[in-house]
Amino acid sequence: MIYIAVLCLLILGYIVGSVTIINEGYQALVERLGRYKRTLKPGLNFIVPILDTIVWEATTREQVLDVPPQKAITKDNVSLEADAVIFWKILDLESAYYKVDDIERAIADLALTMLRSSIGQMELEATYASRAEINRELLAQLAVSTRKWGVEVTRVEVKDIKPAKTVLDSLEKERAAVSEKRAAILEAEGKKQAAISEAEGTVEALRLIARALENHGNSREVLQYLVAQRYVDGNYRLSESPNSKILFMDPKALNEALEELLRDPARGGGGGTNPPPGGAGGNGSSV
Repeated sequence: MIYIAVLCLLILGYIVGSVTIINEGYQALVERLGRYKRTLKPGLNFIVPILDTIVWEATTREQVLDVPPQKAITKDNVSLEADAVIFWKILDLESAYYKVDDIERAIADLALTMLRSSIGQMELEATYASRAEINRELLAQLAVSTRKWGVEVTRVEVKDIKPAKTVLDSLEKERAAVSEKRAAILEAEGKKQAAISEAEGTVEALRLIARALENHGNSREVLQYLVAQRYVDGNYRLSESPNSKILFMDPKALNEALEELLRDPARGGGGGTNPPPGGAGGNGSSV
């Protein structure tokens, strides 16, 4: 009776030891006496106790692998740091375990090597604009190289490309210089256009004045009005200036200058000389 009970316990222990449950999304490798035997699928599985050993259980779902920042040198000899993230999954658990020692480290090292190679073929400016191209190139190369390991790389994304601080400072100074140059060019162009517009306005104004003088019977009154308007405008602009100014003006000299400017040539003497006041050369009027 005791022997039967012991035998039942042994059988029960054997059955319990042989039952293995693998969760959904996972697989397991079984070795018998040190050699690969089979791959356990999700669900209820049976193995031979003592003889069989589960050496590795891993997920077959998509996994994310962060590649740490590593130094690289561009085609124009600029040192920078770049990192990436890799999305991958196991297709053949046997190959992933037996054909490479550490699958995650192997994928990360391979991605770093290819990332340095891709960056080394580009100049610094191109690395920023060609990030999508780098991603596609890395994905194609990794897909081919990792196929023999029983894994599939589904997506590669370069996260950051960071030049050294000295390089960033130099780029910032260069951008500032370019912006200042562009601003100076735009300002000069604006001043040029303003000067052209002002000159065109002056020419048009002179044309209108000449036409008005031709059509007006008393051209002297027109000139007097224009000179007086300019004089008033000049004093107004001078008063708006933030700087303090003191002007010493001789009213008599100013009036004589205006009289000289506004004198009717038809009433002047020959050769453009002014007749003396009250002289016999003409009626010599004054303002």
